[in-house]
Amino acid sequence: MHDALLPTAEIADALTAGRPVVALESTVISHGMPYPRNLETARALEAEVRAAGAVPATVAVMDGLIRIGLDDAALERLAAGGTAVRKLSRRDLPIALATGAPGATTVAATMIAARLAGIAVFATGGIGGVHRGAETSFDVSADLDELARSSVCVVCAGAKSILDLPKTLEVLETRGVPVLGFGTAEFPAFYSRRSGLPVDHRCDNVQEVAEILRAKWRLGLEGGVLLANPIGAADELDAGTMEQAVAQALADADSKGIKGKDITPHLLAALERITGGRSLAANIALIRNNARVAAEVAAAYARGERTS
Repeated sequence: MHDALLPTAEIADALTAGRPVVALESTVISHGMPYPRNLETARALEAEVRAAGAVPATVAVMDGLIRIGLDDAALERLAAGGTAVRKLSRRDLPIALATGAPGATTVAATMIAARLAGIAVFATGGIGGVHRGAETSFDVSADLDELARSSVCVVCAGAKSILDLPKTLEVLETRGVPVLGFGTAEFPAFYSRRSGLPVDHRCDNVQEVAEILRAKWRLGLEGGVLLANPIGAADELDAGTMEQAVAQALADADSKGIKGKDITPHLLAALERITGGRSLAANIALIRNNARVAAEVAAAYARGERTS
């Protein structure tokens, strides 16, 4: 294992034995939700992974190392850290490692850590993508390039609804990233189950997902696979209502000059305020659902690797 990584003993043993492990990002703890809901959610995600038969590996940078798996004290440190915790993407990892600054990993940084550790499956809420107005701002998330580089299956509820979903899918197609729908032929829109946009292939069981992962990587086709898992029907929010809320949140961010890596946390907080907390409840529900599905995919993939 790379010397910049510090896995827990449980995770190191699981990886050595070929048991299923699921990576979890940490920006959802530090930047995605208010305290203490963020800490409660971090614990709940790990519990979902364990209940589905895999080992959770929440990733963060602390004390100059990429931690693969966090104890409860480390989760608390991230959750309560506020602005002292940096939001880390690919460009930020070397700075955090060299300076020893604490940092929470985004989708891109968590994919890098998972690849280095040998973890095949990663659960998140929604990926970053092409921001609305990117034709003038050029604001495109590093998550998309990382999906083309790092051979990890990312389980998500689509891309965040604050983004330009058609352009996000176009970039993924250009980068050669397969977009699979779990039980759906339509790309989910984070808070909503439907976007009107097709996925590349519908998978109705985790075994098929695992077989696609093996087929891709054994061909030497490096890069990730996106498994789009819709929010549960009981938890989704009305698409029209959310589109209006997103437009209001974007206008608020624009009036305050908020850009770059600060835009997503600001928009998520604005949506929570505008929707009276319903967006936060939906966010928690969908990421827990993704953690469960990711664990099931990881277990299927591990079984196949042991028997092949």
